[in-house]
Amino acid sequence: MELLFQTNSSVAPLFVRVALGIVFFAHGAQKLFGWFGGQGLSATLTAFRNNLKIPAPLALLAILAEALGGLGLIVGFLARLDALAICATMVVAAYVAHAKFGFFLNWFGEKPGHGVEYHVLAVAMCLSVIVTGAGALSLDRAIACLFPHG
Repeated sequence: MELLFQTNSSVAPLFVRVALGIVFFAHGAQKLFGWFGGQGLSATLTAFRNNLKIPAPLALLAILAEALGGLGLIVGFLARLDALAICATMVVAAYVAHAKFGFFLNWFGEKPGHGVEYHVLAVAMCLSVIVTGAGALSLDRAIACLFPHG
């Protein structure tokens, strides 16, 4: 239990996890609920299956990692697990869908897709949360304080 919840009171992990959480909750909500201009669950699962050859159960896990993991990061609950799930999702996305487009994002529409630079940043942020924990103002810290290690 200590490994899951233990963290320090630093604000640095707070900034990283909240930014990561907001971005991934928004992306997950697009896929899961159709919010923020997204297609919703059914259309997203179809696109994952048809375009990326990813089976629906695995696609659903990725969508839940983004939506629920993002929400968990925002409030700092199970932050290490949330970051691990998002990290795994980003590694797979980079490999399966984006590596073929190189490193850079497609700012000017010159390529048919985006490269992996976004994924590299997301993975680095996830690794930071995995190593440091949730930091200040987190449910993980509150829970860890209830059960001090001895």
